[in-house]
Amino acid sequence: MQQVDVVVRQSLSSQVPLINQISEYIIHSGGKRLRPALVLMSGDLAGGVTPAHHQLAVIIEFIHTATLLHDDVVDASDLRRGKSTANHVYGNPASVLVGDFLYSRAFQMMVRLQNMRVMEILADATNIISEGEVLQLLNVRNIGVSEQDYLQVIHFKTAKLFEAATRLGAVQCQATPAREEALATYGMHLGTAFQLIDDVLDLSGDSDKIGKTLGNDLAEGKVTLPMLYAIQQAPTAQADLVKQALLEGQVAQLEQVLEILHAVKAFDYVRSVAQKEALLACQALDIFEPGPAKQALLDLAQFSVSRQQ
Repeated sequence: MQQVDVVVRQSLSSQVPLINQISEYIIHSGGKRLRPALVLMSGDLAGGVTPAHHQLAVIIEFIHTATLLHDDVVDASDLRRGKSTANHVYGNPASVLVGDFLYSRAFQMMVRLQNMRVMEILADATNIISEGEVLQLLNVRNIGVSEQDYLQVIHFKTAKLFEAATRLGAVQCQATPAREEALATYGMHLGTAFQLIDDVLDLSGDSDKIGKTLGNDLAEGKVTLPMLYAIQQAPTAQADLVKQALLEGQVAQLEQVLEILHAVKAFDYVRSVAQKEALLACQALDIFEPGPAKQALLDLAQFSVSRQQ
């Protein structure tokens, strides 16, 4: 990961000072760097990490960062990872345009690798992520959304980049199709579990630990699985209260909403769904022999559902 940081700094260089300034601000703002780490971890398991893996890790991080810049503008967010968002500091136009810069820089780096398979995976992933963003936008304040619809958004918007990261680690090692698919499946289920827990923490986490204000999803009208489960399971009056809070973005009702979610054990349900996804991620690795590289990925799957931030 230290080498990844070196490549990040080398690749962010621009003749436009504001691009450098905003890119540095967002890239080095305390993120987990989980997605680029997955490129290296899957590469380690598939045959060994090479300098090309470092490049791929940075490409994945740039794509992820670009989506964050755009997300924060769409959601009008002013806090991420405990810091002011780039759009809050520099304004929406600059954030959108620097997000575009990071996307285009990522594709410049892809071309330099001269691997059409890598290009195909990343082009497909970025397109599907964009579809997921639009699907989520269509579902805002849609209290009739189904659990299947919700999971589709997660698979497109979040899990697809996890899947691309682990698949690329294998592809760069010229892994067999079976091993490549196993790592891709691991990434998809891991990403799903990770987002499910994110949705739990948005409502019930420690705001200092997660680095953002609790109830953001409620304020933005995003119908996440904890709230969807409560709407389906709570008595009519309580379900109506949750619906109304979502429709009106009533963060002032967060305490009442939380009481209802706890009463119907919504968080327990979502954590159980996340645990199943983590188990599926681990089972996907059965094709690989035991060893430190495999164990690291198995441990990461368990961390994804037990984390508090």
